[in-house]
Amino acid sequence: MRLRALLDTDALGLKLLGGAEELDRTVRGVMTTDLRDPSRYLSGGELVLTGLAWRRDAADAEPFVRILAQAGVAALAAGEAELGAVPEDLVRACARHRMPLFAVHESVAFATITEHVVRQVSGERAGDLAAVVDRHRRMMTAGPAGGGPDVVLDLLGSDLDLRAWLLSPTGRLIAGPGAGGTAAGGFTGGPGASGTTAGAGAGGLAAGSNAGGSNAGATAAGAGAGGTTAGAGGAAGRTGGAGAGLTAATCALLAAEHLAAARSGRRGPHRVTLDGTTYSLFPIRAGAQRPAVAAGRPAQSGRDVRETVLSDWVLAVEADAGDWPEERLDLLQGVTQLIAVERDRRDAARTVRRRLAQEVLELVQTGAPPAEIAARLRVAAPVLLPGLGAAPHWQVVVARVEWDGAPAESGPVAQALLEEVLAEPSPGLPHPGPEASDRIAVAHTGGEAIALVPLPAVAAEHDGTESGILADALLASVRDPLSAGLGDDGRLTLGVSAAVHSAEGLRGALEEARHARRVAAARPGSVCAAGHQELASHVLLLPFVPDDVRRAFTARLLDPLRDYDRRHRAELIPTLEAFLDCDGSWTRCATRLHLHVNTLRYRVGRIEQLTGRDLSRLEDKLDFFLALRMS
Repeated sequence: MRLRALLDTDALGLKLLGGAEELDRTVRGVMTTDLRDPSRYLSGGELVLTGLAWRRDAADAEPFVRILAQAGVAALAAGEAELGAVPEDLVRACARHRMPLFAVHESVAFATITEHVVRQVSGERAGDLAAVVDRHRRMMTAGPAGGGPDVVLDLLGSDLDLRAWLLSPTGRLIAGPGAGGTAAGGFTGGPGASGTTAGAGAGGLAAGSNAGGSNAGATAAGAGAGGTTAGAGGAAGRTGGAGAGLTAATCALLAAEHLAAARSGRRGPHRVTLDGTTYSLFPIRAGAQRPAVAAGRPAQSGRDVRETVLSDWVLAVEADAGDWPEERLDLLQGVTQLIAVERDRRDAARTVRRRLAQEVLELVQTGAPPAEIAARLRVAAPVLLPGLGAAPHWQVVVARVEWDGAPAESGPVAQALLEEVLAEPSPGLPHPGPEASDRIAVAHTGGEAIALVPLPAVAAEHDGTESGILADALLASVRDPLSAGLGDDGRLTLGVSAAVHSAEGLRGALEEARHARRVAAARPGSVCAAGHQELASHVLLLPFVPDDVRRAFTARLLDPLRDYDRRHRAELIPTLEAFLDCDGSWTRCATRLHLHVNTLRYRVGRIEQLTGRDLSRLEDKLDFFLALRMS
């Protein structure tokens, strides 16, 4: 039910004190509380009833309302029995957080409001109980054994005559017609057939007085959607047969539209029309169990949308959700939550592969003996390529996501994006085996993501015939969606190494991939990649420079800076690293170091004075780059 319906019932004794523009919010349950922090008992969509016993002074209102807003509460109703009028500090706090606020007359018990809301919500969700239970069971058991997201999409087709597809942020088809499954194939309803939609049943009631003495809450009427849909219609603009899928180009366009809408701050579902067909796009966010990012709720206050938007899946439904009743929107929200659980399950399955990549990366970067690295690779190979007869070859891919202005947390974003990019079908990986996303190990360190990609070993060594990832083809199918998600303030750059055939080669492959990414970063555009073919020979040889030569070269360039840093705590070495990492950009480097540009110019000038080098010259930049890499 919607909030405005509460005001239409005189017996409830509710008076609106603020939030008139939010009265179309949906109420999914009731909770009575006087806890100062009731967040552990909130799941979103509740009407919270309180007698204000938690309030000791005016400063208590702001944190209480903030907790409710972050949990996705629909509205707050404060009783007048304890304090008389609702305090102004609570009214102001609710206004700041866009939280609708009602005053409950002292003559009305909270139990009366609770009973009314639960009865209304339960009535809207009423239907054929056997069908409800069966549908809920089928949805909740959707997993690897039951078909995964395809089972949920099949229910949308059979029960609501809706065709739907699950897409990755790059437009990769994860589930739905055309994805190799049977989702939505063979609709059983058809025009005129009814489809009952419902969720979990109503919870129990708790009395709770208006005076607000109780800390226990009356639980909501359950999660999920309700109601019955019938008559002609389901999927507006439906085209093609029951088994038809989306083209790769359409998938990419839909993903791009979703990412662009999310970056602009528009609330979902987003609607887009392509070739006369209207699609409604619902985000599927990772972390389904965390209220702050649950499907259908606003992001947590203060969290940068750039940290999440590039990892969202999207449910594309062939229909115009703008014409839907509340019950159908509720059902789709429940569907997104079920798919989000599957998303979390798949992410959890990547934990072992990520840990393997992190362990190998740490060994490589700390200069561990090749035998120790080889032993770790032998552990990784059967996990990434089960059943492989020979030891694989390896490629390294390095990715970095960079943002203008205030920096967002880019390491996990780059990791998720790199996993997604490498999951795309690649002509360089023709071998059979598990799906691509199950044979990639990606770690992240700082703002950089590093992927360890196994390749089947070939009989001929170093003859150029081995298969592998090609940088120029890596981003071909994902460039447009990612450009839309990165917007005007983000960049994704990738570097790809050549294939290596032993543990001894991994250190060189990592340096090679990192330098290739720097080559890509020097190019225009928001999404760029470069491969090992574009690198100079000195980078290939860098890992094999003798240690005494390394020490002499780095000491000549870096020791004056280290000595100065020890005496003056000037942080010249970190400044030099950041300046080179930002490709000599004064603005980007100053932003990263949180310095004024003039302060940065002073430090760079001091570096040049101490070393006798000029950081505006390419040769000197290259020498510093090599010295830092060899140190």
